[in-house]
Amino acid sequence: MQNRLFIDGQWIAPADGAILPVIDPATEEVIHHIAAAGRTEADAAVKAAREAFDHGPWPRLSGKERASYLRAIAQGIRDRLPDLAQMETRDNGKPLPESEWDLADAAGCFDFYADLAEELDGEVEDIKLADNRFISKAVREPLGVAVAIVPWNYPLLMASWKVAPALAAGCTMILKPAETTSLTALELGVIAEAAGLPKGVLNILSGKGSVVGQALVDHPDVDKVAFTGSGPVGARIMAAGAKDIKRISLELGGKSPFVVFADADIEKAVEWIMFGIFWNQGQVCSATSRVLVEAGLYPRLLDRLVEEAGKIRIGNGLDAGTLLGPLVNEGQYDDVLRHIDRAVEQGANLACGGRYDGFEKGFWVSPTILTDVALDSDAWIEEIFGPVVCIRPFETEEEAISLANGSRFGLAAAVMSADDARCERVAAAFRAGIVWINCSQPTFTEAPWGGYKQSGIGRELGRWGLDNYLETKQITRLVSDEPWGWYLK
Repeated sequence: MQNRLFIDGQWIAPADGAILPVIDPATEEVIHHIAAAGRTEADAAVKAAREAFDHGPWPRLSGKERASYLRAIAQGIRDRLPDLAQMETRDNGKPLPESEWDLADAAGCFDFYADLAEELDGEVEDIKLADNRFISKAVREPLGVAVAIVPWNYPLLMASWKVAPALAAGCTMILKPAETTSLTALELGVIAEAAGLPKGVLNILSGKGSVVGQALVDHPDVDKVAFTGSGPVGARIMAAGAKDIKRISLELGGKSPFVVFADADIEKAVEWIMFGIFWNQGQVCSATSRVLVEAGLYPRLLDRLVEEAGKIRIGNGLDAGTLLGPLVNEGQYDDVLRHIDRAVEQGANLACGGRYDGFEKGFWVSPTILTDVALDSDAWIEEIFGPVVCIRPFETEEEAISLANGSRFGLAAAVMSADDARCERVAAAFRAGIVWINCSQPTFTEAPWGGYKQSGIGRELGRWGLDNYLETKQITRLVSDEPWGWYLK
């Protein structure tokens, strides 16, 4: 496991020797230490990326040439998938099969953007002009030096969502992984190095967000910042970027609704409700944490949901059969438990869950279901980011839509019904960037990802993710021999 920083194609230690502990959330054991970059290293990384963009080969390669590097990185991830997955689970806490799924998706992301990089070659849009004395075309070019700041819930996958399209576009990049979960992101540097990526194209700085993250966001030679994380931090990044008119894309929090109508299959509803909130310990921005169930189905569905939630196997992510691991760290654990306690204080009923005391060490929270949650309560309004779901009944379709949209967030929403027309109608009425019908949380590299309202700005994945790292240039040519004759008559 790496304990240095990847800058300009070299592994270096921070100038001040600062380090951070890596803590296994299942055992609270310190399993490693990583380097903690500071402003000096941020400056060095930006300088390397700037030099690689302004004078290096990367932005000048064809899309096909860049694609070969991306495919080599994808293969490098696949070749190391078993040990990377073990590393991810020990770093983050998620069950090993989830880590394996995430890493396979990360490799697929690099392959997908390799294909799009090839499609950039020769891409020119001819523009029809009203004045036939001129011809015009539009071309797309790499934006410049990009910074990616990624969260701890999907460490390597979220890095891939930003690094792969940036490199495909011809940008150079500085990746800042979460200080809590940096192990696999640092290994991405090893994989990129083995793939022969030119120096300075990808730089990786572990460290505290308040220190090195802030230094990168503030740096005048950074052209673009892509951030996934909390709304308050996203607002600060947006404000800081305004000083230099940086390009900003943000994927922020959510409090996503899941509307279940009475004609839905109850077993399928229970399965997708649980997947929508207990997958990845509920540490998912798009988690469908507000479940609205039509009154006629509500009592039976609630009983089945409580029954099945109680069967979920809790344990170390490395143990076979584990479906719910520990929360990522002590701070997140304490915050989720405070939310649960606060919900009960504000009148909610704890149908099941709460603190899990099955282990002496680790940050464990049981699958938690809250009922009778007031619409103005913190539990209904605020993102908890843990395995906690609020569930309440509704009477009419109009009420369900109103309750679903009654949030400052708009990342995702889901609807379940046997009536296809109703599903389409409700999906169209949701104010959210991602909508699922008869399911929750499936995510595809080919489809756009991002939210409405305070859930962010811009889209990742698909061709939309590539657009984040491209500028559009108009090139217009005078083709007439007639004098212009404005000044010279």
